[in-house]
Amino acid sequence: MLFMEPEASVIVKSGMDLSSEQMAELRELAGSRDVPADVALRARIVLWSGEGRRRKDIAELAGVAPLTVDRCKARYTERGLAGLEDKRRGGPRTQVPPRVRARVIALTRMSPPVDSGLSHWSTRTLADHLKRREGVSVSWHYIARVWREENLKPHRSGTFKISKDPAFAEKVADVVGLYLAPPGGAVVLSVDEKTQVQALDRTQPVLPVAFAATEKRTHDYVRHGTTNLFAALNVTTGEVLGECKANRNGATFLAFMKKAVKPYPGKEIHVVLDNLSTHTTPDVKAWLAKNPHVHFHFTPVGSSWLNQIVRHESRLRRADSPKEDRLMSKV
Repeated sequence: MLFMEPEASVIVKSGMDLSSEQMAELRELAGSRDVPADVALRARIVLWSGEGRRRKDIAELAGVAPLTVDRCKARYTERGLAGLEDKRRGGPRTQVPPRVRARVIALTRMSPPVDSGLSHWSTRTLADHLKRREGVSVSWHYIARVWREENLKPHRSGTFKISKDPAFAEKVADVVGLYLAPPGGAVVLSVDEKTQVQALDRTQPVLPVAFAATEKRTHDYVRHGTTNLFAALNVTTGEVLGECKANRNGATFLAFMKKAVKPYPGKEIHVVLDNLSTHTTPDVKAWLAKNPHVHFHFTPVGSSWLNQIVRHESRLRRADSPKEDRLMSKV
């Protein structure tokens, strides 16, 4: 429905005396694609009136009330083409000053005062704090909206761990240096062992993706014991070598390492490892002595996150169910 501003009721007689110049202006305005549809409709109404059409017929053609026809004609008579445009209205009233919004964001990103006894803000405690301490009155609904718009989530928490390795800085520089600037022509392998991986199988075959239907699998599963996953990631090419073993010991690790370095004959190989005891058994040390082109680089104690293959395994776990279902099928 055409929206018209409330004005005094003005009845204009059918037909308007328009010059040829006015008719041309109205035709151009009514057929223009650069004006709003309601402005073009008002121009047609006045144009039809100038052509001598009756008020009732114009209302039918335009799909408006007869009173709207009278208003359009009256506005054109008073102000010309400018009378056909919408009246400018003021913008929405700003209820909360920008400085208050900035203060809400700043406080959200800081810890609450010690005397408040809070570990983090909630919308209600922050609104109460602003009112009592700073004399600013905003609703908790407003604070919640600001948090959504700014993607603020003060209720979330995380964990951290400090490594007690005395050579932490040197080891970090060594490992990160291999990732960013490996020696010319050398191969950098990131190796890790994931133990006690559950070998799970669904009780029914997986239903594949069909039209308008996602892949489906049963909620229950059968346990087939556990296995140990050995994996080596070439950090340059992204290739991963994976192998499952029934147990994890020095001999199993050494057998996997021989398989991991075999595709790179004649090249310097740098291997990033964590600090498991199976990586430094006498057999492993003897093998390293016979293969001087293979170099082990150990991550700091308690900092296995520096090992790139660990991050790769984390992505596999996130892609599967929380119980690591189907992990083995992805390796």
